[in-house]
Amino acid sequence: MGLRLQQIVPWGRSLAEYIQMFDLTETDLKGRILDCGGGPASFNAELTRQGAAIISCDPVYQFSAAEIAQRITETCPLILKGVQENLDHYVWQGIASPEHLVAVRMAAMQQFLVDFPQGLQAGRYRVAALPDLPFHKHQFDLALCSHLLFTYSDHLSWEFHQAAIAEMLRVAQEVRVFPLLKISGERSPFVEPMCEQLTQQGYQVQIKPVDYEFQRGGNQLLQVCSNG
Repeated sequence: MGLRLQQIVPWGRSLAEYIQMFDLTETDLKGRILDCGGGPASFNAELTRQGAAIISCDPVYQFSAAEIAQRITETCPLILKGVQENLDHYVWQGIASPEHLVAVRMAAMQQFLVDFPQGLQAGRYRVAALPDLPFHKHQFDLALCSHLLFTYSDHLSWEFHQAAIAEMLRVAQEVRVFPLLKISGERSPFVEPMCEQLTQQGYQVQIKPVDYEFQRGGNQLLQVCSNG
């Protein structure tokens, strides 16, 4: 049994990690992107500096940068301890150690904290939570969900996963979810029934390998494309 958390925590990743996790191409990055459950990732900040069109949504954006920073500070030792106690559940290549992991994540989250006030004012960060998003049908080309769906399968129900992915498919032409593992490292029991259900509903569904693996075995994403 791997890392366990009692609740969903704020923890962010960089643009470079997003590109690998979601197999993002130059064409993808030039489209209209929605980052669902974006949290304190620097993805929005870094991509915006490149002139891209991106909106991130998360209920944590109701708080100030200082309040989010405090939550990150409280989360950090929990993550560090959990990873240290489960070293074999991770691939130590690009990230060399638990301490290096924290340094990498904190660097990304610091970029977010600097960007957050101006991004919130510009409407790039929106206070919203799955499965109810304040966006129009197919307003986006691509909706991403990192380390929320499937990751928190022990916290979020099957019904929540169904509604959340349906809502992302309403607002975007394509949806990608990464990873397919629970936070403890086991494959989410929701992956296969979700693929079957979405295929029956007429969507193009694919589980794709990606060039990213930190959680051992966590090197696949779910890709769902609308036919409409």
